[in-house]
Amino acid sequence: MSGIQKLLRPRSVAVVGASADPAKTSGRPVAYLQKHGFEGRIYPVNPKASEIGGLRCYPDIRSLPEAPDVAIVLLSAQRTQQAIAELAAMGTGAAIVLASGYSETGDVGARRQRELREAAGSMRILGPNTIGLVNLTDRITLSASGALELDELTSGAIGLVSQSGGILGALLSRAAARGIGFSKLISTSNEVDLDLADFVDALVDDPATRVIALYVESIRNPRTFRAAARKAAAAGKPIVAFKVGRSASGAQAAASHTGALAGADAMYDALFDETGIIRAQTFADLLDIPAALAGDRKLGGNRVAVLTSTGGAGTLVADSLGVAGFELPAPDAATGAALRALQTGDHAALDRNPIDVTLAGLQPDLLRNAIRIVLESDQYDALVVIAGSSAVAQPELMAGALRDSLTPDGKPVLAYISPHAPRAAEVLSRYGVPAFAAPESVGAALSAMRRVQGGKLSGVRAVRPVRDGTPAHAASPATVEPHKALDEAQAKALFAQFGIPGVREIIVNADADADADAEAEATRAARALGPRVVLKLLSRDITHKSDVGGVAVNVAPEDIAQRLRQMRIDVRQHTGKPPQAYLVQEMVTGAAEVIVGLHHDPLGTAILLGMGGVVAELVRDTTLLLLPDDGAALTAQDVEAALRRLKTWPLLDGYRGRPTCDVPALVQAVLAFARMASTLQGQLLEAEINPLFVKPTGQGVCAADGVVVMKD
Repeated sequence: MSGIQKLLRPRSVAVVGASADPAKTSGRPVAYLQKHGFEGRIYPVNPKASEIGGLRCYPDIRSLPEAPDVAIVLLSAQRTQQAIAELAAMGTGAAIVLASGYSETGDVGARRQRELREAAGSMRILGPNTIGLVNLTDRITLSASGALELDELTSGAIGLVSQSGGILGALLSRAAARGIGFSKLISTSNEVDLDLADFVDALVDDPATRVIALYVESIRNPRTFRAAARKAAAAGKPIVAFKVGRSASGAQAAASHTGALAGADAMYDALFDETGIIRAQTFADLLDIPAALAGDRKLGGNRVAVLTSTGGAGTLVADSLGVAGFELPAPDAATGAALRALQTGDHAALDRNPIDVTLAGLQPDLLRNAIRIVLESDQYDALVVIAGSSAVAQPELMAGALRDSLTPDGKPVLAYISPHAPRAAEVLSRYGVPAFAAPESVGAALSAMRRVQGGKLSGVRAVRPVRDGTPAHAASPATVEPHKALDEAQAKALFAQFGIPGVREIIVNADADADADAEAEATRAARALGPRVVLKLLSRDITHKSDVGGVAVNVAPEDIAQRLRQMRIDVRQHTGKPPQAYLVQEMVTGAAEVIVGLHHDPLGTAILLGMGGVVAELVRDTTLLLLPDDGAALTAQDVEAALRRLKTWPLLDGYRGRPTCDVPALVQAVLAFARMASTLQGQLLEAEINPLFVKPTGQGVCAADGVVVMKD
């Protein structure tokens, strides 16, 4: 068995620093192992006790009768290193280090953490600063979490990996109260050795786990994480991730807690999108969505029936589903007739959806038949049942009717519990019906199920083979000058080498003693490029030229000399130095403006796409397209899918009678930009085209401005 296999399914466990007092944190692991039925061998280690929990207690690690598969180390950070070295020397498979005082505390703690890793040698480590691991499938509790005080722990199909120990306990207790079962719960915390990717990989191979839930503070090893996530997608095991640190304050809290820097949130969106991970938008989603995905039922379409006896709650759910993009068609004639035949007297709104069957008295047979009729109808792909006030007093009534109506491979059935009725939620969950306390959770759960079509994750970028040969239009790193920023003309010349055309333009050099010469040269250039032109400052040092008065648009050739004189004055006032050169560019009209940029992040390198021009930072309609880390190249489909995620996509697609833009040319320009980023990898610090003009269909694109900064 490997170290991680021994960690997940040990046959023997040593508890180093165990206490005879189960009320203490150090007394919990032995007590919990015994309480929850661990069938292997337990070796408490404490020089001050002869027995703990009826078990022989060993004075030190060297006295143990065998090398344990796993050791839980409950000592202080100062004493842990020696214990880890002794455990490793005797051949222990893995150690769980609960102590804090490592990288989360600063430089001294970071050094202590490095020493801990060195002391472990080939032995695997979970932690430090962890609460441990719980294998509910096999009833193995390697943890000191107080949540294990529960008398009954429900096993299930959800594997949870959390970078926070407290979150592990919080989710375990919440799930137990709702009848939701986990297969494995793992707190990785500081991740001196084993991290998120290791356990995602292991859970993909775990037959008891169908869905993987992640509480993410920071991904320290993006390459291995991406590989593990792709493995999960290929195996048909959805990953649901909640990423903390979206706001500036949240990111700071996450960093201080884990000792790791929080990555840019947009990059996590790009990473999750590329690997098919479903992002939980709220903390509640981290439990609700996996609970919905853990069943066997697949959502075959977008049409949902809402069956209710309380109009207000039905409207709440219907609104949530509508916002999520689901259809709620009214019952067809056959379905409506079958429902009306169930009741005598006046019928509530059976010709619309939500379907109010007015289940006065909540007769079980009537309820079962209504559910059966809707599930058998070809009009619907899923059913949401509203549990009203009767769920408080009679939780089994609705749950029993649903249980009796379900088939193992039928349509998805979910429940929204309108009153506060936790017992009803627990009973429904145990019968295989995901139950939710918020209407928004119903929409979130069904949206996640929609992404998991037929057991395969949608939206996962396929792994492609490395392409042979040099990419088209590729430039050698020697063709650019390293160690400095390029001016705009040089930047666009670099883009052109990779196949991205620029606007027509002419450089006008300036001389402090010959202003008239520059004005005359600019006039000749404007006449050649006119009838209207753009005049710009040309400088390596000034990126935002408009901020210093260095841009003039829509200038006539006869006015350019005067405009150049004014620009010289304005730039000198702002910078203290006159311009050394200008650009005269053709004036492009009737084109959409897009920004294409290069973004480096600990998670990887991405291409930024969005609304361009001077409003780019104001509008902030952007998306990130993560470059593959496996040697493959982006495809046109990747780029177009990213463009379609923009809110401003309609402006490229003929919005309200506007000309349709040359999207194929835009896609090719983005692919060329990505080739440039890959070819100059290690040299290119920054690169941006803003704006890239996208002309009407068939007329192509052209770069109107550019920034390139090379690394030292």
